[in-house]
Amino acid sequence: MDFWEVIAARHSVREFDPRRDVPAEFIRRILEAAIAAPSAGNRQPWHFFVVRDAQTRTCLAAAAYGQVFVSQAPVVIAVCAEPDRSAARYGYRGKMLYCLQDTAAATEHILLAATALGLGACWVGAFDEDEVSQCLSLPPALRPVALVPIGYPAHGRPAARSRRPLSEVVTFIG
Repeated sequence: MDFWEVIAARHSVREFDPRRDVPAEFIRRILEAAIAAPSAGNRQPWHFFVVRDAQTRTCLAAAAYGQVFVSQAPVVIAVCAEPDRSAARYGYRGKMLYCLQDTAAATEHILLAATALGLGACWVGAFDEDEVSQCLSLPPALRPVALVPIGYPAHGRPAARSRRPLSEVVTFIG
């Protein structure tokens, strides 16, 4: 797909084909896309956990307030921020904002790469951070920011959802 096709095709997928696994090569390519994301000062304050283990995926689904589809995807990528890495250069703002912006950019790259590879994915931000940290045995230096379940869509691509028109969301100055 070209860039604009990927943008148009990207949708949140919450139902995955249980008969199809995600090839390791696809995960590698998705992770390469993630680390190509921009980051403040090129600090790259991220760490990615690739979860295939069913028990851990079930733990993550419970931590995500019972969003069962998280456990039903063959792969979940947990995107974590390393706030101190950003803080080392940018202080408080790096710790509280830049590392989150940077991991958000990486998460979007994950979603777009998955779409380009014909996979479905969903950005999950509704979860208990402490519980996710326990599920993954995270060191204290890492903060979970997003869970991204990935797999082949069970029902193909969903229909495009409406978006607010530019006239409602853009102000031109000058």
